[in-house]
Amino acid sequence: MPAPQPLCVMDADKIDRALTRIAHEILERHRDVEDLVLVGIRTRGVPLANRMQDKIRSIENRDIPVGILDITLYRDDLTTVGPHAVLKETKIHFPIDDKKIILVDDVLFTGRTIRAALDGLMDFGRPRLIQLAVLVDRGHRELPIRADFVGKNVSTSLKEMVQVLLREEDGKDEVLIIQKPEARTSGKSRDRSAARAAR
Repeated sequence: MPAPQPLCVMDADKIDRALTRIAHEILERHRDVEDLVLVGIRTRGVPLANRMQDKIRSIENRDIPVGILDITLYRDDLTTVGPHAVLKETKIHFPIDDKKIILVDDVLFTGRTIRAALDGLMDFGRPRLIQLAVLVDRGHRELPIRADFVGKNVSTSLKEMVQVLLREEDGKDEVLIIQKPEARTSGKSRDRSAARAAR
């Protein structure tokens, strides 16, 4: 049985419109951008943060600093990742004490990535507040974390993955819902088990 085709829920235009709307919402809540900074979570939160910086610059004619946060060492599953964990550079070259931080990521799922990001930020200082902006919120939270700014809420099952493709990393802009490979194979295994039981 062929694998189901990925479902495209956002194309380049929809992604761009969502980021424009998020930028406007950020500026509505933070009319004074003097102490506002953006921090993108590696990997795809970084180009999203840079795009939001561009949009805020075009609206407000002000440059908002952008930092890059790698959360590898703060993950609660690091022991299971083991020696395969790849550390990338965190670049926050500005003080975050008493700053208003917009943390940027591509997908909000269980909340564990954001928990790790919060731990990582606290090693750099004590911000006045931290808010979360995500391109996609797919639900299924395991921790009490919610986004302040959301590009699109997408209803998914746990047998599905949300894949965000961005031109800076992947050569194109697209958000796809894909059935997990193990969901397909487990279905086949159940079919085979049922067939054996019927013999």
